[in-house]
Amino acid sequence: MRLETIIGLEIHVELATKSKIFCNCSTVFGGVPNENTCPICTGLPGTLPVLNEETVKLAITAGKALNCEINLVNKFDRKHYFYPDLPKAYQISQFDIPLCKKGYMEIDLGGNQKIVNITRVHMEEDAGKLIHLENEPVTLVDYNRAGVPLIEIVTAPELRSPEEAVTFLKSLKTILQYTGVSDCKMQEGSLRCDVNISLRQVGQETYNTRVEIKNLNSFREVLKALKQEEKRQRELYLHGKGDTIQQETRRWDENKQNTVIMRKKEESQDYRYFLEPDLGTLVIEESMIQGIEDNLPEFPRARRERILKQYGIKEDQADLLIREKHMINYFEAVVTFGGNPLEISNWITVELFKELKGKGEEVRIPIKPKYLAELIKMVQEESISRPAGKLVLKELLVKDKSPAEIVGEKDLEQISDVQELETIAFNIITENPQAVEDYKKGKAKAVGYLVGQVMKATKGQGNPQLIKEIIEKEVQK
Repeated sequence: MRLETIIGLEIHVELATKSKIFCNCSTVFGGVPNENTCPICTGLPGTLPVLNEETVKLAITAGKALNCEINLVNKFDRKHYFYPDLPKAYQISQFDIPLCKKGYMEIDLGGNQKIVNITRVHMEEDAGKLIHLENEPVTLVDYNRAGVPLIEIVTAPELRSPEEAVTFLKSLKTILQYTGVSDCKMQEGSLRCDVNISLRQVGQETYNTRVEIKNLNSFREVLKALKQEEKRQRELYLHGKGDTIQQETRRWDENKQNTVIMRKKEESQDYRYFLEPDLGTLVIEESMIQGIEDNLPEFPRARRERILKQYGIKEDQADLLIREKHMINYFEAVVTFGGNPLEISNWITVELFKELKGKGEEVRIPIKPKYLAELIKMVQEESISRPAGKLVLKELLVKDKSPAEIVGEKDLEQISDVQELETIAFNIITENPQAVEDYKKGKAKAVGYLVGQVMKATKGQGNPQLIKEIIEKEVQK
């Protein structure tokens, strides 16, 4: 039996508004539990929602970035379900008339392009957050997140592997960041994903029963959960038990490295959708859509092509820089202070990335662009050695000082005085006659050893290229 995997995604994205969707409570992350709440977002009787206009603008921005059609006439609906993190026992969402529909996004799969269709993008409010205390018989609830504006992006079931799904998510995240729709900080829940997965025989046109996996908040979890669920379903089909797969909601258990059943999957009728009576019809003006479209930024794919052409950097480095908007912005800011763009991209994608490794993709760079440009210039002009430059880079990450100040404090200026280096080199050669003999016998590594000894004698401050030239000249004498 030849089986193919069918994957569709439902992505929840917190919009970058300062206040919630139906009240003026703050959306800031990390506040004291239940600090950013009011009678509206905690669902007290008699309160009335008022729509945040910025929510609509950002949702339209996302829709246009994803090539969607915008519905000019909209409405909100009540989606009913009973859960402690939903204080009203219903969620204000959009059902049959979403704000955006019929979009698509292009992704790169190893040099091949694939278009993935977007079924809909709709607005809704977020729920609160449950906090399960370890070894305690109670669960706490924090309503700070209740009422935070969301968009839900739903793809068609057109992804054919867990890897494709992750590629799509990474590309989507970059677009949403570039447009300012969301910060997409997955560790803070700004980007969360539900995945739907099923298998069917190759050539079969109808879909088989699908399983939903809820609230995956990292690319690593999405990949692992999809691979494991794909494996589970494949084994059932191969053993003739495909009909035992139920339409259900599962969650990813990191400890067990498996998907675990949560509940039977609800259908739309289970949510008892009906028109939200407290919000009137939402009419979008063409002028608003046009204004948003006119101010869309340069998208990642176009920006990648531009920086490759404009700066002549390597493709793999362009891919690393373009992944995060703040990173490519930083690169272009450094370039404005002069210097070789290729050398600047080398320092950022190799040396700086190495120092920032393990701190998360979204970590901000504390080094002023001007300072990094000055540091690279000092290395290129051989005022300091490259190893010394790496030491200065480490200092710049924790100190708000110029490279010149750090070089002066640590006495890192490179020694390029020929007479001084000749004296040191002569002494090293005299002390290492065996290395001289090895060099005369054609062992090139002997010069490297002698250069290393001179560098050690100069405490790493000697000009290595100049030292090598001096040693070769002296040994040949």
